[in-house]
Amino acid sequence: MNGLAGKKIGVAAVRAAKEISLLIEKQSGTPVILPIQGRQRLNEDISAQNITDFLAESFDWAIFTTGIGARTLTDSAESIGLQSRYIDKLKETKLAVRGSKTMKWIKEYGLEPIHVSEDGTMDNLLAALDEEYKGKSPQRIFLQAYDQDDDKLKSILEENGHTVYLSRPYSYEKPDALVVEQLKQSIIEQSLDAIVFTSKTQVRNIFADPAQSTQLIEAFNDQVLAVAVGKVTAKELESNGIKQVLQPEHQKMGAMIVAIDHHYRKQPV
Repeated sequence: MNGLAGKKIGVAAVRAAKEISLLIEKQSGTPVILPIQGRQRLNEDISAQNITDFLAESFDWAIFTTGIGARTLTDSAESIGLQSRYIDKLKETKLAVRGSKTMKWIKEYGLEPIHVSEDGTMDNLLAALDEEYKGKSPQRIFLQAYDQDDDKLKSILEENGHTVYLSRPYSYEKPDALVVEQLKQSIIEQSLDAIVFTSKTQVRNIFADPAQSTQLIEAFNDQVLAVAVGKVTAKELESNGIKQVLQPEHQKMGAMIVAIDHHYRKQPV
């Protein structure tokens, strides 16, 4: 018998929800899609201005924190007829990146980063930059981020003496409040066996109301299995007090389902 047989698995993702659901069903589990990511909003005018400023000004470094952001800027450069100049300047600029999707974008355009976050986190990337420039001249940095982390990242870099240009090519709208509440109640009631999270945004949305946090944490630390794709997502779950977070060794959807299946197979009947 498959480990997921008879198990109801909540899916908090939006973009990969269908793919994850099919994988769960193949293992005889029942997916329950409750997307709480919030709709992505591309800031086209801002992106175009960011490209113009990047080409007009001098930067020592360009830091890209998400594949979506990197691609949005590249698409924006193309739409205003500046993609070739943009890519050429990136090739002349020291690059630092995090995330597998960002690395895929890097490779597509023949770019070579100086620093790549070893564990996929911004903390790792910032530590590498801090070590390299400790005691040296401040750097002028082009930072691509989005609305959840941008102020924090900008502040950290500025505290280390650097000058930061913040690029916000996209943001997330608030998710459907009814869907968020439905997922929270399912967790508190423990009517779902596990919840799959694919981004820290989803985790933050579920813990946005402090009044329910204790009940959610108790449910996760009792019978509801918290599953994370990516170390950043796992870290966000752990920072909210969840003691057991299941994450696959390889940060892929298929590997995640295999990890859940193995987890339940090891449980006593």
